[in-house]
Amino acid sequence: MRNVQSTQLIFELSKPGRRAHRLPPADVPTPEVSSLYPSASLRTRLPALPEVAEGDVVRHFTNLSTLNMSVDTHFYPLGSCTMKYNPKRNERLAGLAGVADLHPLQSESTIQGMLELLYRLQGYLAEISGLPAVSLQPAAGAHGELTALMTAVAYFKHKGESDRRVVLVPDSSHGTNPASAKVIGLETVTVRSCPDGSVDVEDLKSKVNSRTAVFMITNPSTLGLFEKQIKQIAALVHGVGGLIYLDGANMNAILGIARPGDFGADMMHYNPHKTFSGPHGGGGPGAGPICVRDFLEPYLPVPRVEKSGERYILNADHPHSIGRVRSFFGNVGVLVRAYCYICSLGGSGLRAASEQAVLNANYLRSRISPLLPVPHAGPCMHEFVASAAALKKQRGLTAMDLAKRLLDFGFHAPTVYFPLTVPEAVMIEPTETESKETMDAFVRAIELILEEDQELVHAAPHSTAISRPDEVSAARKPVVRWTPTPT
Repeated sequence: MRNVQSTQLIFELSKPGRRAHRLPPADVPTPEVSSLYPSASLRTRLPALPEVAEGDVVRHFTNLSTLNMSVDTHFYPLGSCTMKYNPKRNERLAGLAGVADLHPLQSESTIQGMLELLYRLQGYLAEISGLPAVSLQPAAGAHGELTALMTAVAYFKHKGESDRRVVLVPDSSHGTNPASAKVIGLETVTVRSCPDGSVDVEDLKSKVNSRTAVFMITNPSTLGLFEKQIKQIAALVHGVGGLIYLDGANMNAILGIARPGDFGADMMHYNPHKTFSGPHGGGGPGAGPICVRDFLEPYLPVPRVEKSGERYILNADHPHSIGRVRSFFGNVGVLVRAYCYICSLGGSGLRAASEQAVLNANYLRSRISPLLPVPHAGPCMHEFVASAAALKKQRGLTAMDLAKRLLDFGFHAPTVYFPLTVPEAVMIEPTETESKETMDAFVRAIELILEEDQELVHAAPHSTAISRPDEVSAARKPVVRWTPTPT
């Protein structure tokens, strides 16, 4: 176990013979263990685990925690990812024994309360989206995309239109859109954007045809703009028999204001961690509920939470279903948090949250645009994309330089270099939970950075345990487990 004692010192804590805890002897006789598992799977020697005293273990993880940025400690203007404060009440409620201690193999008769909660949540999500049929099973937003596309494929196959294999995606879309299509063997075709950031309808017209299965569109878009011609787009795709998929990553901007089902979407997913205050980061667990039109309901995953008389059931008797897409019923704890958030705010509160998110984004946009130009005309929705291209040309400072230096001022960096349609993109989203004072401090930090010495900014960050790691190598060759130091 390696410990970070300062920004300069890293050393090995493990020493032979040190212990934090001693396990009791195994109460299963060795012969019985041998009969339960193949001999090739049994260890012949102890694993090389770190040997560390309890005090050192506690200090190690406590020290690591102080190096982290989180929504509880810092402003997270992470465009497209909606890193907002999570109400602690929701965490407490999701941790109640009657919720957290349920076992997924319990009989339905013993989990009626949980099934009722999930059933009600389905109704809320259907009402918010304007799409009546819901599956809570997908385990993440991208998994929701994948599940919805699988649902669409099953629908077309049942109609005898298996040749519909093309998925259209805007050039500013989230990368998960084409990736989800590719995973299930569909073709993707990119649709260009206009100079104002909207979908180029003329380019779309040239690409929709009888092979079009789905047009995947994010609205509001990743540029933080509402697609004003969305009904025209939907009419074009529906006109050739295709479906509209709404990437619901940015639903936090339009709750109670506009419903995807009303402006032409046939399918969508929610990101509860972005829209309804689920936990963020760490690779999961997550959830990605999907909502679809009634004619797509037969193909949704099973089991489904349904009401039968006065009881709630998990019903798997849907012959046209694509089947199960997740073990048990998904990550229910995240769904409980979403339910708590929706119930706490109610319809008017959800709308107010979206209105505040839009107000905050436009305020921050107005403060930052004189410093970093915003290529697309406002107003924006919940986020906006500025460009550091002029800064790079004039002073040799990149979007990455700016992002790294912001860490020294106590701010998490915005999203950079996405979407690819904006050079040196700096994607900023304040969310509805940040105060004017916090946003003003963020703007002041950018002002100070732009006045600083070029080399100082190039070498940032200066206050973190690690300055500028090789991020390409880290992504391609991740080190995800501890290995003992060779002796």
